[in-house]
Amino acid sequence: MSKSTLLFGFHAVRSRLRGAADTIQTLYVESFRKDRRMLDLLKMAKECKINVHEVDSVRLDRICGHTRHQGVVAQASVVLQPRSLDDYLDTLQTAALLLILDGITDPHNLGACLRVADGAGAHAIIAPKDRSCGINATVAKVASGAVDSTPYFTVTNLARTIGELQERNIWIVGTADDAEQSLHEAQLQGPLAIVLGAEGQGMRRLTRERCDTLIHIPMYGSVESLNVSVAAGVCLYEAVRQRSVSSL
Repeated sequence: MSKSTLLFGFHAVRSRLRGAADTIQTLYVESFRKDRRMLDLLKMAKECKINVHEVDSVRLDRICGHTRHQGVVAQASVVLQPRSLDDYLDTLQTAALLLILDGITDPHNLGACLRVADGAGAHAIIAPKDRSCGINATVAKVASGAVDSTPYFTVTNLARTIGELQERNIWIVGTADDAEQSLHEAQLQGPLAIVLGAEGQGMRRLTRERCDTLIHIPMYGSVESLNVSVAAGVCLYEAVRQRSVSSL
């Protein structure tokens, strides 16, 4: 029997309906909501022949364990991810664009990073098993559907994995506030993995030492750093920009 998970919030549920509706087992919606957003969702569910239950908000709260569901909760099978990072990398038809997260344990940050990675067209996110957040309902909601479209790999030994990526000629670029080179000075056109550490702590020492180069994101205002998902977006989109320019 396949494992099931809960999806809550309009973005997460609508994305699953569009991409893998057959994995949704049951859709629970708040009975009194009849606004356009809900009616559009119910129309999608009907077209996909999804079993819909209209329930009160108290039951939705019990199902989710909290109130941040927007009146929409789906019980769905887990979408199968590629079996291994190596196998997945073997299938890539374009230069790898990866995001490595070292020590990101907050589900809201992970969800936002998945959303950013999907938006930038990154191929996957990699994180260490012992210093990461697993995929859960909160991650799925914040990711707004990107959980289903962006592979997320957790690895036992991140330093060793970085070495294996380097053997594939993937350039490892770490981010650090004290790095001499600016993001905009870095060469990011080829196969690439961008490494981000936890806010405040940064990358672990061994992770940092494994990087091919270190860069910093220029800060022009009074704040000292960016949220990790914002930093991920800035770095990934700079890589995308450089690739688009180099292909002209």
